[in-house]
Amino acid sequence: MGSITIRKIEDWMKARLRLRAAEAGRSMEEEVRQILRKELERTDPESYSPGMAPRPGEGFGSYLVRISRPGVDLDLPEREVSHRDPPDFR
Repeated sequence: MGSITIRKIEDWMKARLRLRAAEAGRSMEEEVRQILRKELERTDPESYSPGMAPRPGEGFGSYLVRISRPGVDLDLPEREVSHRDPPDFR
């Protein structure tokens, strides 16, 4: 088996990783292996997180549509009707 070294990990990431590993009863090293294994074994494109980078061969438009779904419905305020005359641009 191979090994890798990852440098320059932000402190908050290391702290979250340490906490996550402790909650699962694993070492940080094993927790990283579990995270990588879970992510790299995915075969269903719909299971990818919406914020992930474009998939190989995916067009930019398709990527934008994918990351914008399911989206958020916002309640828009009522528009106030203005009774002024439109500007004259002549």
